[in-house]
Amino acid sequence: MRQIVLDTETTGLEPSQGHRIIEIGCVELVNRRLTGRHYHQYLQPDREIDEGAIEVHGISNEFLADKPRFADVVDDFLEFVRGAELVIHNAPFDVGFLDHELGLLPENPGPLGRHCTVLDTLALARKKHPGQKNNLDALCKRYEVNNAHRELHGALLDAEILAEVYLMMTGGQTDLLLAGQGDETRAEVSEIRRLPDDRPRLRVLRATDEELAAHERRLQAIGDACGGVALWRRGEDR
Repeated sequence: MRQIVLDTETTGLEPSQGHRIIEIGCVELVNRRLTGRHYHQYLQPDREIDEGAIEVHGISNEFLADKPRFADVVDDFLEFVRGAELVIHNAPFDVGFLDHELGLLPENPGPLGRHCTVLDTLALARKKHPGQKNNLDALCKRYEVNNAHRELHGALLDAEILAEVYLMMTGGQTDLLLAGQGDETRAEVSEIRRLPDDRPRLRVLRATDEELAAHERRLQAIGDACGGVALWRRGEDR
């Protein structure tokens, strides 16, 4: 399964008022593992950025003066996301801007939904945590994802953080190995190794009360995160 975690930064809040995308950031997941591939592009919007938007992302008009326009990079962008599931926090905002940019092109390739599917992590978070704050900062705190380096919003940085939050929110854990990496290590682990018959008996170490309590808290957190009961609990009543 190929997923692209995506975020954008814009000149303002409403494409209907002529606001444009100024940054796109994407990271790739394959089978829920980071591949190391990403797409990142700053864009010249051909208009001024609202002061309120600059306070959020810190991107200036001067910085974007020599950057390409969306029309210059659209082929590379669509090639990167084509056929994938886009994972976006508050997807209607980003998709609305991307569809607006696509619609401005002389040869309109059609809306984003023609090229890929979309998963809205904000809608997912609201379903899992009704009545609670579900912005990216709140989710980082809830799932213990470190975002201390996030002083300003940035499309690529936010996409990287959202990828980690999404994996925690939907599975309870992340794989630290990149896809395709560590194959030799896994082959070595799978190799059968014969132990000598006269080896000493293994000691059995019982979990302490503190370790058992920590284990119980972790199972409860996994159950809450997946909206049900942790897999390891399903046989307890049998």
